[in-house]
Amino acid sequence: MKTGLILEGGAMRGMFTAGILDVFMEEGIRFDGTIGVSAGAAFGVNYKSGQIGRAIRYNVRFCRDSRYSGLRCLLRDGNIFSRDFAYDEVPLKHDPFDFEAYSANPMPFYLVCTDVETGKPVYHRYLGWDDHGFEWIRASSSMPVVSQMVEIDGRKMLDGGISDSIPLPFFESLGYNRNVVILTQPPMYEKKENGLLFLIRIMYRKYPQLVKAMEERHLAYNAALRYIEEKEKSGEILVIRPDAPLPASRVEKNPARLLAAYEVGRAKGWEQLESVRLFLGA
Repeated sequence: MKTGLILEGGAMRGMFTAGILDVFMEEGIRFDGTIGVSAGAAFGVNYKSGQIGRAIRYNVRFCRDSRYSGLRCLLRDGNIFSRDFAYDEVPLKHDPFDFEAYSANPMPFYLVCTDVETGKPVYHRYLGWDDHGFEWIRASSSMPVVSQMVEIDGRKMLDGGISDSIPLPFFESLGYNRNVVILTQPPMYEKKENGLLFLIRIMYRKYPQLVKAMEERHLAYNAALRYIEEKEKSGEILVIRPDAPLPASRVEKNPARLLAAYEVGRAKGWEQLESVRLFLGA
């Protein structure tokens, strides 16, 4: 049996996931492998490095800082989350990411990006600082329209959620057959067609496969939810999700709302703790 942890994105809704992961770390819950998408990757790396509280700490500290995120960042360098400050200065100086602990932990950590040329997912096992610094994390988290493409080894990429928001089938293909899936949307959620498709078609007209992926994203996402529902009913996976829409928006600037979403996650983590232990030990 190989146990896996799968982390959906959702930008700042990922504070819910961060709360759950902190409970897991505090209680010694471990998995054989983890995969994160977008915010699931950006916050999930702290689970591998064992840094309890780091995700909520630096986001509360900097969420209102124009150097970190917001419209001024977008106008200044084309990214809603600053490349230089959010993905360089914060993890290296203000709230250091423990690359040494990350590398010492043998658990594989994967992330998902989207190749803009093909519109297909890129699954990458992230190895730490020597693996292009934080560029893979930034690529996985680069939301379309409000982020620049990230180029690594000649491949241009954007947010992994475009092509595979919940990579359960991929992890199953690697042999992870006992998976816990953390979602950031409540039960009965259904994704609608992107309301910015007119702008997407203009902005990415040179990348027709990327446009197609974004046109069909709501269909792929809802199909993924149906697959997860089938697996959950059969007892093959354990799903953790919020009971209601989270209080934090995708680009939340209010620290109180970030904390509220984080506390919802912690509460859900404690609520599901014994179920997770039983599931992983079954």
